[in-house]
Amino acid sequence: MTEPDATIRDALASLAAGDALLPQAATQLFAVLGYRSTRVLEGQSGRVEDFVAQFPAPTAGTVSEHNLQNHATAVHILFQVTDEEINEELSHSGQVTLTENFDTGLNKSYLFLAVELNQPGVSRSQYAEFTREINKRFSMPAFLLFRAEGGLVTLAFVQRRRHKRDEQRHVLGSVSLIRDIDPANPHRAHLEILAELSLTSRRDWMGSHNKPFNFDGLLAALLASLDTQELNKRFYKDLFGWFNRAVAEARFPTDQRRTLPPEEHVIRLVTRMLFVWFIKEKGLVDEDLFIEEQVRSLLKNYDLAQGDSYYRTVLQNLFFATLNTEIDKRGFSATQQTTHRDFSRYRYQNEMANSEKLLALFKRTPFINGGLFDCLDSFDSTSAGGYRIDCFSDNVTVKGRREYGMVSVPDKLFFGNDGLVTLFNRYKFTVEENTPVEQEVALDPELLGRVFENLLAAVNPETKDSARRKTGSYYTPRLVVDYMVEEALVASLASKVQPTAGDAKFLCDRLHYLLDYEDAFDDAQDLFEHTEAEAIVRAIAELKVLDPAVGSGAFPMGALHTLTLALRRLDSDNQRWKALQKEIATKRAAAAFDTSDQQNRDEELQDISATFERYRDSDFGRKL
Repeated sequence: MTEPDATIRDALASLAAGDALLPQAATQLFAVLGYRSTRVLEGQSGRVEDFVAQFPAPTAGTVSEHNLQNHATAVHILFQVTDEEINEELSHSGQVTLTENFDTGLNKSYLFLAVELNQPGVSRSQYAEFTREINKRFSMPAFLLFRAEGGLVTLAFVQRRRHKRDEQRHVLGSVSLIRDIDPANPHRAHLEILAELSLTSRRDWMGSHNKPFNFDGLLAALLASLDTQELNKRFYKDLFGWFNRAVAEARFPTDQRRTLPPEEHVIRLVTRMLFVWFIKEKGLVDEDLFIEEQVRSLLKNYDLAQGDSYYRTVLQNLFFATLNTEIDKRGFSATQQTTHRDFSRYRYQNEMANSEKLLALFKRTPFINGGLFDCLDSFDSTSAGGYRIDCFSDNVTVKGRREYGMVSVPDKLFFGNDGLVTLFNRYKFTVEENTPVEQEVALDPELLGRVFENLLAAVNPETKDSARRKTGSYYTPRLVVDYMVEEALVASLASKVQPTAGDAKFLCDRLHYLLDYEDAFDDAQDLFEHTEAEAIVRAIAELKVLDPAVGSGAFPMGALHTLTLALRRLDSDNQRWKALQKEIATKRAAAAFDTSDQQNRDEELQDISATFERYRDSDFGRKL
């Protein structure tokens, strides 16, 4: 990845200043990235209502327009970069200075805007909504910089494509977000992403990909830098290099009754670490466990060059005795027979410099009941016919014991320039899965399945699918999942909805359109008669999805997202769904009152009430 320029950090710092004027600070950041122009819109007030009035949307008074006005305190058009300026800048490496005025008719140009928001914790969907609401007012692409209450900065860009049914129209496609940049203390990954967005970096990309130095070439280059698939490929390439080194340098149990190849040990370690990294993004695992300076203070014999205590003392205790153990059952192993082979007990206290501090860091981590963090050692001792796979045992550090030195993963495999923790820190992770219409430029949880399958293939390069076949571990690409979801839902809904015109094929065509993410923001209500729309909403409410071969849950979650999309397009004000839920609740309440058992009746009525309260502000709960 591109090394970030220190000037990017300085420009971000100007956005963090409490009294910083957003237009000036945002313009400075874009200038550092190489985007600047004297073509500006004079006489702007910055007020949102003035912006909305001056640049009206094709359809006024929409919910998204209302949301923008409620949550934005200012909208500033910073400048406009034209095709001619791009060509001059990229071809001659010099800044062309033009004095023409701002022109909304120049389709082959880029607008740069800054938006001040009045709330912290803005969701990805909100950013996407605001980005579309602003972009639909212009015929050219707009690059947006948002500053939320509290100072976090987000950059947004939206793709455009021709309308499928009207070639003269363009529609807004996927929104790409570089989200929640902390300008006072930016994540390294954010700095590198911004460096890749710079005009210098994009010029290099255009040159290597034979793209013209103009509007179209820059558009292709910008989209490439925001492509999450390319980001995933870079990450996997880096990870695979580390994987090969770990296989060569780490030591795992051998000469056991059940011996696994080192590749499988490292795959399991990577999978566990990736999962931990994602839940760390949710604040469920303490950051200090992965900061080398903190680790050094926690362990007696931490040694980056020669040591191997981090894997045992921190990671194994985190995996087996924390994530795989209920909070109230956690504690240290004792020498008694009843506990020293209990894999839910903490080990390696003799290697801890401060056991109380380390356990306090573990305390915030919840119990994960999923099998990923099961210790694979047998309860029986090796002398009694047992085996050691993870070798989670105090005896590993006791000379003369059978398990002594059986497992060793060097500290340098985690820290230092080439360590796994260092590698992870070079990338931004998000716990929200990207969708076809909203993409954060970060690694999302889908990566878990992809990395797992790709590394399994590496176990036996000659027969790449042997390990996958042996374990039944197959990762279905998102495009295939999306296709399966759409086809299954169309077939199900078509069987429950009677087309008013009697044309079953036309109904299926309309259902495909309703469930298509590429048309997610086109109005679909006019395509269905009132009775059809009512029937579709009811069919969705009654739908059940069964995935007997569920792995990561991609298919049922894909169905959930797609059904929510359908309801948003068909029932945008939520009136049909709300009426249906009230109808269902009324029937349940009536049935409850007919129940002679008072306790069952009260429990049912309380459950009905709790359901409405619990999902009052939740999109999925409200919809599904």
